Amino acid sequence: MLRRFVVLFALALVACSAKSEVKSGSGSSETHPAPGKPSFTLFTLAEVRGQIGPCGCTSDPLGDLSRSAKLIADARAAGPVLVLDAGSLLYAKSPIPPALDIEEEAKADLLVKTYKERLDVAAIGLGPADLAKTMASVRPARSVVNLKEPGDKVEAPKIIAIGGAKVGVFGVIAEDTIPGLALTDPVTASRAAIKDLRGKGAQLVIALVQAGAKKDATKLVKDIGGIDLAIAGLGQFAPEPDHAEPVEKIGDTWVITPVNRGQIIPRFDLTVRDGGKLADAIGPAAATARRAVLDAQLAAIDDDLKKFAADKSADPAFVKEKQVERIRLTAERDHLAVDPYAVPATGSFFLFDNVKVGKTLACDTGVQDLVTAFYKTTGDANAKAGAAIPVAAVAKGAAHYVGMDSCADCHQEAVDFWKKTVHANAWQTLVERGQQFDYECTGCHVTGYDKPGGTNMGHTDKLRDIQCETCHGPGSIHVDKGGLEKPFAIVKKPADDLCAGCHTKEHSDTFQHEAYLRDIVGIGHGPDARKALGEGPTGHSLRSAALDKAGRTLGAGCLR
Repeated sequence: MLRRFVVLFALALVACSAKSEVKSGSGSSETHPAPGKPSFTLFTLAEVRGQIGPCGCTSDPLGDLSRSAKLIADARAAGPVLVLDAGSLLYAKSPIPPALDIEEEAKADLLVKTYKERLDVAAIGLGPADLAKTMASVRPARSVVNLKEPGDKVEAPKIIAIGGAKVGVFGVIAEDTIPGLALTDPVTASRAAIKDLRGKGAQLVIALVQAGAKKDATKLVKDIGGIDLAIAGLGQFAPEPDHAEPVEKIGDTWVITPVNRGQIIPRFDLTVRDGGKLADAIGPAAATARRAVLDAQLAAIDDDLKKFAADKSADPAFVKEKQVERIRLTAERDHLAVDPYAVPATGSFFLFDNVKVGKTLACDTGVQDLVTAFYKTTGDANAKAGAAIPVAAVAKGAAHYVGMDSCADCHQEAVDFWKKTVHANAWQTLVERGQQFDYECTGCHVTGYDKPGGTNMGHTDKLRDIQCETCHGPGSIHVDKGGLEKPFAIVKKPADDLCAGCHTKEHSDTFQHEAYLRDIVGIGHGPDARKALGEGPTGHSLRSAALDKAGRTLGAGCLR
């Protein structure tokens, strides 16, 4: 009991101190001024995995090469910029399916060209997505200190002079991260690199770390020591945008783990000064992100306190702890609102921001033109190669796909209804983006893709768009029999999980099964099913709300 009282008393003192700090912080004499112009700006990437542009089907597509190039170019116009990538740049798939080989290599070439000529990336680590083929296919040379047989594909640690500062950069791969890759001890090799870089005058040392999981990266950074900032690539465990991580301190090292496919790019505005450790000076962007986290935590505490108030068996001491925690978090949130800076008296420091690469950002039109040319060239090649491959044969006695025109003979009312749905425009949405023959897209915008008697990349003419047979199956027998066959040769009620094959989180972020069904059943096409669904949100309303939230206008110079 005495121990609990001491803990509560200490927490209360912290809370009182926090409230006092917020009160006094509201005066200009107590707030910290914004720091001056930084020495340089650092953009960090990892796990781009062959992405040059996102799927355009989501309400706020993230990760686009032309927008990233423009973001970095604008920053470079304002001051010195350093761009570093921890690796896994080249390929989206590993191993690469034979049909995708031309497309994947062309994307890799486009990324490398843009990294060199537009982004001016100073160093790139080596990750699993770079090795979908062999080490001989890796380009450009990568920064790795612990590759057993480096050869001409590896560059040594280096000093980069930027903004009046000297920055040392090296790459390292944790053991067991890339199967089959012969490595030396990462700790020994990294310590030797750091010693050499410091000896050459490096004021900051940045490591490009590849590891199989966050815990592996954390342990490696701890074991090495002496790193100021580590950029961690985590292979398939790289975070998604909804889990974008803030910069985190591990020992004396700051660690950032960029989300995959370049969807959010971490930005550091770094001021380099001699003396002391690198410090986080927070800044408005990081303060806003932290306040959002605090708001969520406070909402959860308020829910708990409401439940405790109605529960006579609740432990009063525990309730008090929650109340004190609420005061402390509120004080931190309110203080950040009036004073988002924490610039140290001495030593180097940074301001941090996770920048979303969304559709409202402006585009580098030169890079966008390269991407458009890529889609045209590879699309033509895909269509030509596909034309030589026949559609999968239908088993004897089985049905094949016949297309919407055959359905209209008996179901004109249903076809007329279908023409008003977004499914009827599925192919055109790809045409507008120039991606109708893109292997990442085509299969979900045509009917019967890769199915016997259906379509493939070179044979889509009669089955473009999401037609009746996507849900009801191939209809040749049903048509031939005039709908009088017994048993029925088509599927009357599609399986509930059918839609989820294309309406994935990555491609259809607002998808809800019942809501979307309200848009595609109705007059002449499942009126009873529509009635059973009742009133409620529709796919159209969900997507419209998401588009309003994300912004409907494309950034300056953007075509897609």
